[in-house]
Amino acid sequence: MSSILIKSAQIVNEGSTQTADVYINHGRIEMIAASIDHPADQVIDAKGLHLLPGLIDDQVHFREPGLTYKADIWHESRAAVAGGTTSFMEMPNTVPNTLTQKLLQDKYDIAAEKSLANYSFFMGAANDNLAEVLKTNPRDVCGIKIFMGSSTGNMLVDNEDTLEKIFKEAPTLIAVHCEDEATIRNNVAAFKAEYGEDGLTAEMHPLIRSAEACYLSSSKAVDLAKKHNTRLHILHISTAKETSLFDNTLPLGEKRITAEACIHHLWFSDADYSAKGNFIKWNPAVKTAADRAGILAAVLDGHIDVIATDHAPHTLEEKQQPYAQAPSGGPLVQHALQALLDLVKEGQLTVEQLVQKTAHNTATMFQVENRGFIREGYWADLVLVDLNKPYTVSKENILSKCGWSPFEGHTFSSSIAYTIVSGNVAFSDGKIIEVGTGHRLLFNR
Repeated sequence: MSSILIKSAQIVNEGSTQTADVYINHGRIEMIAASIDHPADQVIDAKGLHLLPGLIDDQVHFREPGLTYKADIWHESRAAVAGGTTSFMEMPNTVPNTLTQKLLQDKYDIAAEKSLANYSFFMGAANDNLAEVLKTNPRDVCGIKIFMGSSTGNMLVDNEDTLEKIFKEAPTLIAVHCEDEATIRNNVAAFKAEYGEDGLTAEMHPLIRSAEACYLSSSKAVDLAKKHNTRLHILHISTAKETSLFDNTLPLGEKRITAEACIHHLWFSDADYSAKGNFIKWNPAVKTAADRAGILAAVLDGHIDVIATDHAPHTLEEKQQPYAQAPSGGPLVQHALQALLDLVKEGQLTVEQLVQKTAHNTATMFQVENRGFIREGYWADLVLVDLNKPYTVSKENILSKCGWSPFEGHTFSSSIAYTIVSGNVAFSDGKIIEVGTGHRLLFNR
């Protein structure tokens, strides 16, 4: 690995911003000081740039194996790095579903060969694979994923005995997708009865996958976690009501129950369906402006602990189908940081809060080893951003394999100047630099 000296950066880290130099050697941050005069293989003049810890995205769907016609680890990790995300945790609803330790290891083997970013993968839970789930190694696997709502293949866990056993016996963190399946099925039936399947539209999505469905499932998960003292993490909170389920009085390291907000639930509202249609169709659904405001308030006051993307690409052709046939999900990882920096510019949060919710807290919550902070001895996972250089999203600069973005045509107020992954410059001057692969994340558990 080459050594790197970053000069005169405005370092945003652990609640403050200061101008300093950073010296990186053998992949790690060796020195942080007001002025460093040390030979280096590469010197980066960062005057006027802000240096942040690279984002750690705790929820992505990179679609490999089995769905690589729409996304794969090579393409999506490049999109992540271009957007300042240096580490990701990927979900198990690939094909086949990641329901055995062998299938889990297969994904790690693919990432070791193809991923430009650092990586980890969730072990999937189903109604009938408890023995495999319990073999999960907390040291080198980010967690166990349960879909308490619709999912792909055999991954809907709706057997009450199985849920109880997983919550009671899981050897590590459980991350859950919470939507009540019975409520959604009833809503679908009611809307089809009134409008017919051909009459369903994207505007109906937040009514079909309703706030009630989310709260019923999230509250059930919280009750189970409290009963068994489970380390529970609830993904993509989409309603203001759900935020009341979480505590903001304990230090993060002492919380047994944590929560995540996603970019799309902080950016869009149901008013955007008329223009965006299926391109903002996610599960859980984008809901009201009041829900969006409530989620942001919960991020700021500590009821919600981290911000992620739920990056989940589908092809343009799939998303252009009628509402009832179009799949849910969309690409977000390349533009997550820029979207949040727009919120900073608007005064909705500070850059220090952004760093806390996208890097520090994710590292703390998952107990990621030596990442997520700008500290001497830590791995150099870093992003330099120019807050004064606008960037317009176009088909030409989208790196996700699906080739589209819900932000297409939007001009962000900031640009990504450099991304450094495990001590290697992997992105600069608008271009990916092929420097090998990222590292497998390890966890202090």
